[in-house]
Amino acid sequence: MPHNITIQNTEKSRISEVDFNNIGFGKVFSDHMFLADWDGKEWTGSRIVPYGNLSLSPATSAIHYGQAIFEGMKAFRTGNDIFLFRPRENWRRLNISAERMVMPEVPEALFLEGLRTLLNLDKNWVPDSTGSALYIRPFMFATDDFIGVKPSDKYCFCIFTCPVGPYYAKPLRIKVEEKYSRAAPGGVGFTKCAGNYGAAMYPTRLAQSEGFDQVLWTDPVSHTLVEETGTTNFFAVTHQGVITPNLHDTMLAGITRDSVIHVLKNNNIQTEERPLTISELKTLHAEGNLKELFISGTAATLINIEGFAHQGEYYDVMKTGNTVVSDLLRSQIDSIRHGKSADPFGWVEKL
Repeated sequence: MPHNITIQNTEKSRISEVDFNNIGFGKVFSDHMFLADWDGKEWTGSRIVPYGNLSLSPATSAIHYGQAIFEGMKAFRTGNDIFLFRPRENWRRLNISAERMVMPEVPEALFLEGLRTLLNLDKNWVPDSTGSALYIRPFMFATDDFIGVKPSDKYCFCIFTCPVGPYYAKPLRIKVEEKYSRAAPGGVGFTKCAGNYGAAMYPTRLAQSEGFDQVLWTDPVSHTLVEETGTTNFFAVTHQGVITPNLHDTMLAGITRDSVIHVLKNNNIQTEERPLTISELKTLHAEGNLKELFISGTAATLINIEGFAHQGEYYDVMKTGNTVVSDLLRSQIDSIRHGKSADPFGWVEKL
C-alpha cells in the first residue's frame, strides 16, 4: 500500500557550506529527514521535514529503558547515477532488532518509500570523491511519556543521512579483550540496539589509552573465542583460505560480512565460518600462516588489522603478511556498489 508522504522543503539548503573534499565521518548532515509515528495501532504521519532537533519529553521511554534500535547503510554515486547497496537487508535486520526489543515492525513499503523519497530530495548530497558515500541512518525509538518499566505504546521511526569519507584512515592496532564482554548468551548481542554500543565504550576507551584503536571482543564465558571488533566483523586469511567466526546470539550478522563471504566464494576462495580461538590466531602467526587480518562493516567497509595484542604480547601481522585478499574484496565490492561492474548477487538498487 502506498504511503502518503508529505514533504516540507527546507527554506535554505546548507549544501554550499560543505567542503566535500574534507567531510570526515558523521558530522555533516543533509538537508532533510524522514519521520513516521506508531500510535499503538499503525504507522501514521509519514513526512519529510528539514533536518533538525526533535522535541522530546524528559520522560520519553527510550531515554530511561533503552528501547532504541538503528541501522547503517550507504548510497553511492557514479556520475549522475545513485545506487543503494542491499537496502532490503537493512530493513529485514531492523525488524529482527524490533522483535527482540518488543517494538513494532516497520513495513517494507514504508521503509523503502521513505528512504527513496528522502534520497531523491537530497540526491545532491551524495558525494562522488574516492572513498566517500552518503551514510544513511534509519532508527526507531520509544516515545511514551511515561515512567514505568514496560514496552512503549508509541514509537518514532526516522531516517536521516550524512555525506561521509572513510571511517578509518589506516590499518588498526587492536587489543584482545579478556575482562569485559560485549554481550551475553540469550541477550541482545545479535541486535543493533543502542545499549550494545554504549556498553562497549568504556573497554574501548581503556584500549585506546594504551595506544590501540579498537578491542577484539572474545566470548563472554571463556574469553578464548574470537567474536568481533567494536563495530565490525572479523576475518583471518591463511594460506588455506579465509576463516571468520560463526554467528551466534552474541554477535551481529553484518550485511557487509555476508557480502564478503559471497564474494570470497564467487572467487573460489575457501571460506570457513567456524569457531576461531585466540590461541589458533597466535599459532598461525608463529607458523607464518597468518597472511592478513581484516574487519568489515557498513561504516568501515573493509579495513586491515596491523596486528593484535594479547596478554602483553603484540603480534604484528602486516609486518610479514600482505593485503592481497582484502584488496581484491574491497575492489570488487566497491565496483558493485558503484554500478561499475556486473552484480551477480542482485544487491544494488538504482535510485
